[in-house]
Amino acid sequence: MPTQRENEPKIDPQEVLEGIVEWISIESPSHDGKAVNVMVDKVEGQFRDLGLKLERIPGRDGFGDILEAKTPWGEGRGILVLAHLDTVHPIGSIEKELKVRQEGDSVFGPGIYDMKAGGYIAYYALRHLIRQGKRPKLPVTFLFIPEEEVGSPTSRARIEEAARGHKYALVMEPGRDGDRVVTSRKGVGRFVITVKGRASHAGVRHEDGRSAILEMARQILRIESWTDYARGVTVNVGLINGGTGVNVVSAECTAEIDLRVPDPRSAEEMTHRFLNIEPIGADVEVRVEGGMNRPPYQKDAGISDLFTKAQAIYREIGKELQDVPLTGGGSDGNFTAALGIPTLDGLGADGKGAHAAYEQIYFSSLQPRTYLCARLLETLE
Repeated sequence: MPTQRENEPKIDPQEVLEGIVEWISIESPSHDGKAVNVMVDKVEGQFRDLGLKLERIPGRDGFGDILEAKTPWGEGRGILVLAHLDTVHPIGSIEKELKVRQEGDSVFGPGIYDMKAGGYIAYYALRHLIRQGKRPKLPVTFLFIPEEEVGSPTSRARIEEAARGHKYALVMEPGRDGDRVVTSRKGVGRFVITVKGRASHAGVRHEDGRSAILEMARQILRIESWTDYARGVTVNVGLINGGTGVNVVSAECTAEIDLRVPDPRSAEEMTHRFLNIEPIGADVEVRVEGGMNRPPYQKDAGISDLFTKAQAIYREIGKELQDVPLTGGGSDGNFTAALGIPTLDGLGADGKGAHAAYEQIYFSSLQPRTYLCARLLETLE
């Protein structure tokens, strides 16, 4: 079975891996802007060496910088390549449960799967073309994001601005379940509910209190009941904080909720539900803040056509590319797809364990995934 087109220099998966290991050796948790910027420094230098035009947008709110690298060639609306340089893993993980190591086909390390392998694959793919004296037909913009893992709060506007000037978006998030990419994602909503009650002594004047925790418990039962697997709607109360002492009727309680929805109609419906929550008990106040963090990313005709192009490229190396049905995880691809830009996501390395202590990529996926990215850059027009 062929692994490369005839007479074309081969992609060296070991060389790809060595570059990935350099990236994951720089730990870069989202909330540590200085650590993320060490990673930005590394990537900036590598793209400068390729001759790309660079713009670095200073970070804010404690996050790292946004890095934009543009090819100086090509005409018309081009290709936007999205990757993020932050990870969920705290500094020191590389010395503990996520030591960099290879065990058979699996290579472990902090953020290797989500998603430094994918980001490096995009860089290597362009470098591979340049080494052959080739250039993409379209201009290419690489946008490296510093805080995707927390919802891209400081980067979203820049992502959307860039997307409007491009014909395609390629998102280097992890590959899935073998030879699969992502062509649709659920929308993501985040809400914070605050309940205010009335404090009192739990033993002496219990009847005078109005427990915020009791009200929140009732609200949680109602909110969690909104999960509807048949519709693809899930609601998760993930964090709770309340009370001041075991002998005090609680005066305040907060909860943070994650919402996932398959389409804009569900997003509108569920947002309305959340923002119109009423108290269940007497003499308590309930306030809800939040909304949709990432819009739904739906597979439309443009995305289907882009996916078909990717399938044809994968067949050049004797492999069949498939896509993942609506996935629950969000990405920056949600933003570009919602703007109507044909978006292909999940182009990074295959593996498993995103955000986990066993996060890993499969070495065997590096050559085909890099080939796919390089040929997409080369052939899209």
